[in-house]
Amino acid sequence: MSALLAATGPSAYWYLTRSTGAVALLLLTVALVLGVIDVRRWSSENWPRFVVDSLHRNVSLLALVFLGLHILTAVLDSFAPISLVNAVIPFTGSYRPFWLGLGALSFDLIVTVIVTSLLRRQMGHAIWRSIHWLTYASWPVALLHGLGTGSDVKSTWMLALSIGCLIAVIAAILVRVAAGWPEQLARRGAALGGIAIFTLGLFLWLPSGPLGKEWARRSGTPQTLLGHSSSHASSGSGLLNAASLSSDSSSVRSPETSSSSAANSSSDFNSSGATGASQ
Repeated sequence: MSALLAATGPSAYWYLTRSTGAVALLLLTVALVLGVIDVRRWSSENWPRFVVDSLHRNVSLLALVFLGLHILTAVLDSFAPISLVNAVIPFTGSYRPFWLGLGALSFDLIVTVIVTSLLRRQMGHAIWRSIHWLTYASWPVALLHGLGTGSDVKSTWMLALSIGCLIAVIAAILVRVAAGWPEQLARRGAALGGIAIFTLGLFLWLPSGPLGKEWARRSGTPQTLLGHSSSHASSGSGLLNAASLSSDSSSVRSPETSSSSAANSSSDFNSSGATGASQ
């Protein structure tokens, strides 16, 4: 089946995987930003608290919908050997195992937040709030998953989307840290230090990572798929070449573009609780 798909070019599932992954990352970022800056502080007579809380919750739910579609289409697109188990259990796949595993890890963090949010009254607010902090870990994991697994990482639109999401999160953290300064200096300093280290590491890694040469091979693409990609490229077929990274001679189309996981900062179905974790 892999050879057949390599000969005929990208499938509809592949395009759906790319697009739903990108949209999921964007929606996840919006939800995270709303949670970090605490939407309750924006309430007014024209925008009461229940309206902004509903926006926070609905964006999060919409991100989950696109995440589900992203995973489903990645599994159905049989070009790469990705199973439902690989999408749920981290680092078990044979296709770019580490980077795909990050997507599964991000997805697991989201599910954990959702389940505990549904059981919030039974488990207590303190325990729920501690677990809900996993939301903030899921976003950088999802971003790295998209950059490491996605076939569009060298495309201008994908780079712009990823950098734009990063800038939005940084801006939200700065706004939140500035609010109420200098209270809780240790926590605010940790937030600033964490985002600074992540951003610096990301920009140091990208040139030698996904933007470097032979990333498809170095990221763990199975040799059989690299062989199909090379033979297909030498035959002059334009479909797969257009889908591949132009500067990577062994690049292969990836069924993952951005976060399988699109974790989200307000997977909580209780609107007041969703924003409470960001405090």
